[in-house]
Amino acid sequence: MAAETPFLANQEKLARLASRYVTVADLPWKPTPTPGIDMKILLQDKDTGLLTALFRWEPGTSLALHEHVEIEQTYVLEGSIVDDEGEVRAGDYVWRPKGNRHLARSPNGALVISFFLKPNKFLLGELAGKELV
Repeated sequence: MAAETPFLANQEKLARLASRYVTVADLPWKPTPTPGIDMKILLQDKDTGLLTALFRWEPGTSLALHEHVEIEQTYVLEGSIVDDEGEVRAGDYVWRPKGNRHLARSPNGALVISFFLKPNKFLLGELAGKELV
């Protein structure tokens, strides 16, 4: 099976069709290419690009211009994320269609869970051509 939760204890011992119970507090925070944004990968399939992850945004962090290659979904647990189209706050949800391009920032910090079918494509700056993971 290509889908996995990195750092999940005893994952290799599970049957192929067994449920994966994840103690999120036991997973490490991993830096992303964007300073100020760390992530915990809950589910990842490197072959397809499928990703479910928690993202922790430090106050004042900005995410460079990027394009969503497929639908992206984000639910904000704490704080908020802002772009030119609006702001999504704690308890709210936003999804972006394939092809959506935007800059994102978190003036006061945020904790979000995001779901990707494929990684974002960064368009400008140091991250151009890189993926978030």
